[in-house]
Amino acid sequence: MDHKTIYPCVRLAEGELAERVITCGDPARAEKIAELLENPVCLQRNREFHSFSGTWKGVPISVVSHGVGAGGAAIAFESMIKIGAKIIIRVGTCGGMQDGIDAGSIVVATGACRDDGVTERMLPIGYPAVCDYNAVLALDKAVKELGIKCEKGIIMTNALFYAGLTESNVKLYAKAGVKAMENEAAPLFVLGSRYGIKTGCILTVDAKAFELIGPEGYVPDTEKVKTGLENSIVAALNAISSMAL
Repeated sequence: MDHKTIYPCVRLAEGELAERVITCGDPARAEKIAELLENPVCLQRNREFHSFSGTWKGVPISVVSHGVGAGGAAIAFESMIKIGAKIIIRVGTCGGMQDGIDAGSIVVATGACRDDGVTERMLPIGYPAVCDYNAVLALDKAVKELGIKCEKGIIMTNALFYAGLTESNVKLYAKAGVKAMENEAAPLFVLGSRYGIKTGCILTVDAKAFELIGPEGYVPDTEKVKTGLENSIVAALNAISSMAL
């Protein structure tokens, strides 16, 4: 009898995911994305890792939540790849780091600064965290076809969400032209390059990165953010369904 390996945390086996996967942090957001698909089904709900599958314009697509933070997200990403994902695009929120990149703005990543606290344990820090070029082109095209502008460039994956007592290097990276800060993309890009799969990331700004000091200052649910997320989700679905495996 053929016993397939069930990968921990995501609780899925090889072949249970589509080869194209949209991933996001929030399980509730993953479910909302799945509701946009044709004939969506829930595959698994375990911890923060909730997975669904369906089709978009006739193309099989899965949606998997990865939770908050690079450590847990890296488990999800590596599991998705081992299960059979060939393209993974992360959809999420971020803090803007440049003038004009404000609440509701959309950012398409080209790569990430590896300040995540996890990937340095995988590979030397000199190994770059870069997106697949075709994913960047597909996301940029999909956003433009919606009649929306987006910023493209390097983002920062930071291990911290709120500021600590030590000096943050966010302002230093901002001086270097980094567009936005989030918490999970760098492991996705590093693992994508390591295993030879295509990865991308499209983000919606919910606040300025410098303004996020503690929980009391985090109020992301504005209409601009909701609209930006809705647009970025549709763009991600259009992009991933158009890409060659």
